[in-house]
Amino acid sequence: MTVFDSFLTTIQQAGVLETREQRVLFLVLPQVNLLDLAGPAQVFDAAARLGMPYRLIFCAHRPEVCSAQGLVFAHLQPLEPVQPGDLVIVPGLQLDSEEARRGLWEPAIIRWLRQAYDGGSTIASVCTGAFALGEAGLLDGRRSTTHWVALAALQERYPRARVLESALFVHDNRVTTSAGIASGIDMALSLLEQRHGPLFTAQVARYLVVYLRRNGSQSQDSIYLQYRTHLDPAVHQAQDYLINHIAGPVLLQTLADTVHLSVRSLTRCFKEATGLTPVQYHQRLQIELASTFLHDPGLSIEEVARKCGFEDARHFRRLWQRTYGVPPSVSRTIQNIS
Repeated sequence: MTVFDSFLTTIQQAGVLETREQRVLFLVLPQVNLLDLAGPAQVFDAAARLGMPYRLIFCAHRPEVCSAQGLVFAHLQPLEPVQPGDLVIVPGLQLDSEEARRGLWEPAIIRWLRQAYDGGSTIASVCTGAFALGEAGLLDGRRSTTHWVALAALQERYPRARVLESALFVHDNRVTTSAGIASGIDMALSLLEQRHGPLFTAQVARYLVVYLRRNGSQSQDSIYLQYRTHLDPAVHQAQDYLINHIAGPVLLQTLADTVHLSVRSLTRCFKEATGLTPVQYHQRLQIELASTFLHDPGLSIEEVARKCGFEDARHFRRLWQRTYGVPPSVSRTIQNIS
C-alpha cells in the first residue's frame, strides 16, 4: 500500500466520503488572475483525489480567454445551465483592464449568475470576482468582502452591499466572497468544511501543505493542523491516531504501542514537539469537535459532551470554560447570533 493509499484509507475509515457527484463550475472571465482560479481549483481537485466525487468544469462566455498574466485558456465550456446544489466560483480579474470590465458587464454573464443563484446554486467569488456578483445583484443586503485595494470601489459601486474590511472570507446564505488572491484557498477550504466537516477538510489542507484558517469569531487555525510543524514522525503518527479516535477513550499505553514507543518516551517526545501532553492534545481535539456540534440547536450540552467522548458533562463544561472563558451555552448563543 502506498502512502497515498494509506492516507485515503484513513479518510474512508472516518466515514466522510460521499458518492453523489458534485459539480464545481469556475467562471473564467477575461483577464482572470491565475492564482484566483488555480487555488480553489486545486482545493477541490485534492478533495476529488481523496475520494469526494467532485467534477470541475471551467466555463466562459467564449471558448478562449487570456489571463492577466498572459496565459491563454482554450477549449473552455460554454455557460451551461447550472443545477441545484452546484457550486459556482468566480475568480478575480484585473479591473484596470478594459477587456476585464467589458466581461463584467456582459449581459449573458450577469444573467447566468443570477439564474444560477435563483436555481439553488451556491455562488462564491475570489478577490475582485465579487464585482461580477455585484453586477448580478447578489451582494444587495449581504455581507461581503474583496481585495483590500478594491474595498472602497466595491462599496461605492454596490452601495446596498455590506462590505467588510477585515475578513478573509464571508459566508452570507448561499453567497460567499473572499479577500485577495491566496485567500481563495482559505475560502475553498471553508466551503469544504461546510459540506464535509473539519476532519476531511484538514486532511485536504494537509495534503496541500497549507494551514486551515477561519474568519469571524472562529479560531484562525484549526486544531487539526496546529502543532504539526515539527518533524517527529512518531508524534505525527500519534496525532493522526488521536484525530481518528476523538470521541473514544484512548489509553496512553495503546497510543504508545501504536507508535512503538514507551509511554514515557512518547509523552516526552510529544511534549517536546507540540508543547502539549497527548492527553491535553486529545482534549483540544474534543473541544474542537464540540464547537461543531454546538451549532446544532437540537443537541443539549449533555448530548454534545457525550458525542465528543466526555463521560461527564461537567468535565466538558470546565474544559470549555477554561479554553474560551465562557460556558458552552454562552458560546452557542454567540455562534447562533454570528
